[in-house]
Amino acid sequence: MALFFDQEWFDIRLSERGLNKMALGAVLGLGIEEIDAMWKDQREISPREVTLLAELLGATTREISERGGAATPLPKAADDTGAVLARLDARLQKLERGQADILALLVSLSEKMPGD
Repeated sequence: MALFFDQEWFDIRLSERGLNKMALGAVLGLGIEEIDAMWKDQREISPREVTLLAELLGATTREISERGGAATPLPKAADDTGAVLARLDARLQKLERGQADILALLVSLSEKMPGD
């Protein structure tokens, strides 16, 4: 973990993507003064900003957290992505079973209706 904000690493990543600090500020919703303060390690990076930086720079949230200085947090979602996906998969399976049950009930009811 970097003790201070790794300016060189962030500058290289921005350059590789044809971006600059102004573009970064637009994505993060920050003014150039706030971006400059971040570069000088005078402004902490929020968990939301870590996530956005990772997406924009093609890095992991862990990498952004490690390069952003000692106070840069690692967003919780980065640690439990697998657990979130597992819960979503379980919910999706439950919804699909419910949908199949409803369809079977509708078919059953339609077969019992007189006059068809």
